Order: sequence, then C-alpha cells, then structure tokens
Amino acid sequence: MRSNLPRLPRPPLPVFKGRLHDARTATVLGRALGAAIAVCFVTGLISHYLQQPPGWAADVLPSRPVWGYRLTQGLHVASGIAAIPLLLAKLWTVYPRLFVWPPARSVRQALERLSIGVLVASVLLQIVTGILNTVQWYPWPWNFRPVHWALAWVAAGALLLHIAVKAPVIAAHWSRRSPGTLELPAGDGPDRRAFVAAVGAAVGAVTLTTVGQSFTPLKDFDLLAPRHPDHGPQGLPINRTAAAAAITPDRLAGWRLHVAGPRPYELTLPQLRALAVHSAVLPIACVEGWSKSAHWTGVRVRDLLDRAGAPPGARLRVVSLQQHGAYAVMEMGASYARDPLTLLALSLNGEPLSLDHGFPARIIAPNRPGVLQTKWVSRLEVI
Repeated sequence: MRSNLPRLPRPPLPVFKGRLHDARTATVLGRALGAAIAVCFVTGLISHYLQQPPGWAADVLPSRPVWGYRLTQGLHVASGIAAIPLLLAKLWTVYPRLFVWPPARSVRQALERLSIGVLVASVLLQIVTGILNTVQWYPWPWNFRPVHWALAWVAAGALLLHIAVKAPVIAAHWSRRSPGTLELPAGDGPDRRAFVAAVGAAVGAVTLTTVGQSFTPLKDFDLLAPRHPDHGPQGLPINRTAAAAAITPDRLAGWRLHVAGPRPYELTLPQLRALAVHSAVLPIACVEGWSKSAHWTGVRVRDLLDRAGAPPGARLRVVSLQQHGAYAVMEMGASYARDPLTLLALSLNGEPLSLDHGFPARIIAPNRPGVLQTKWVSRLEVI
C-alpha cells in the first residue's frame, strides 16, 4: 500500500570553507604522516625479525652495534606516538569529504573510498593498540604481537594504494608553487601556516615528553611515557617482577646451572662465580620503547659453551625458572652466543642481581630485545 505522506526533502549538506580543508594542507600533513608511518613500519619489521627470526637468519643476525635495537625500537615507539597528532590533524583536514553526495559516482571512486576506510581503520587500530602495549594493558582477547604484525602489512598496503590513487593530487599540491588549484574555496579561517605550525608543536611536545624513556639525555622531560629509565630496582626499570613470574626464594634453594651439550655439566652459584668473569656496558631495550645502559658482570656464554664441547656454529637454548610466559624458553643464534659481550650476568652496576632482575643469573647480549634477555636462567642447552 503506497503512503500518501509527502516525501521530506534531504537536509542540505554542510558547506566547508577555508584553506584548512584544502588539498594543499592535506598534502603537507600527509607527507609528515607518511614519513612517521614509514619509520614505524620499517623499525617494526626490524623488531619482529630480531624477536622471532626465520630459521635461515637465526645465525646471521648481527650482534653489533650494541645499541642497534635500542635505537630502532626507540624510533618505532617515538614515530608511532608522533603519528597521533599528525593523524588527527590529517583526518580533520579531509573529513568534509565524508559529506560528498552521492558517496560514490563510479566503481573507481567506490574502491578509492573503501581503501581509505581500510587505511584509516588499520592505522588507528595500530596506533591505539601500540600505545596500550607500551603500558602493558591488553583489554582484548587476541595475542597482540601477531595481530600487530599482520595489521602492519594491511596498513602499509592500504597506504601505498592510497598514494597511488592520489598521486596526481599529491603532485599538484606538493610544493607551494605547484600549479594545482584548491579543491575547496579559500575562506576566512585560520592561516594554513599557523595550523601546520600548531600541529608541529603538538608533535614536538608529545615526542619531547615521551622519548626520554629511551633517549636518556632527555629523561628529565619524560613526563608522559609509561617508564622512566632511572626508576626500578638497582636503577633500572623492569617489566616482569619475580612475583609475577612466580619466582620465590624457596624455588631458588639449591639452584644449579645445568649446561647440556656433548660434555654436560652443572655449576652451583659459588662455582659459577669462581669462573673467569667479564664486564660490559650494555643496554636493556624493551619492545615497549624504554631502554637504558647498565654495567653488567658475569661469565661469557661462549666460555660456558666451550666447556660443554659445543661446536663453533651451535645455537643455544636458554631455559628460565619462569614456568609461564611466551619467553620462558629462548633460543639464541650463533652470532649472539659467540659474541664476547654476551654474558650470563651475575651482577648489575656492581651489585648482585636483585630477584626482580633475574637473580641468580640472567642473559645480557648486545643488540637484542629485552624480552630475549632471559632472567632466572636455570639451563643452557647446546642445539
């Protein structure tokens, strides 16, 4: 039955004026946002492959420079944080296009808008979940790392597609002297330069107040980061306490280091301390973005392997007293196991390891993620 009610006219779409919603402003912000995403993506690849190297790369990953992972992971988190104000400003600049009617005039335009939707959703999800990871809060049912890894490829692919589709517009508005014309009429809104300067100031502010967790010369400005490099037992932060890992003095009673290899052996803590010890200044660099160098003393891992009769190219499996967790068992390629700076550390900054820092012994190796610097070591196995 047909209704006799009159059809109401569609409300008029809003009209947006001003240079802050034009293609030139969007291009300027897009360049900075694209650079931040590119740095975050590349350093994320480095972090992933250092944490979980493919079989062919396990023995060839470089253990030098010793500060390599500290630099790349610090850049990863810093660029991700810097992308927040850039992304919000970029979205504000282009959001009038949400009101374009009809929403798709052609198949090409429909695919373009779909790709933009995928790009915005994936980048927003990457940034939000990445920030929550830095504070170790996981209010979702999935495993963060594999999802973050897969979504990074989705975001990168969507970004490349968006750049390809928008290449003519980007080229036309790349520089101040480009011959392109404004897509929206210029109005009396705030000046573009002031707006871009404000966004730059926001990027600088969030970077300055967070990057000190890894770039320690700026640690006095570390106001918004979840970690301060000086706060923690023995002046060094920790992510997982002994209590969280169910490590108690009772479990450490009668501790022995078991070394499995062609010539297996065991060592008590006094026997381990009686071996030749070496010292090294090495950073702890965690995936959450914080890092700090410290003075470590202990026995070279390669000396322990030689005593067990390990061949030069052997890998090493390290087993912790920690019974639960993704990194209770860690494998180390030959390039790390044979590095003279890789230690089974017994002391930190001139004092015996505290329980939270892995007493009685822990791994410390150069250019390696903190999650692989295994604490509470109980067993070394030659592979």
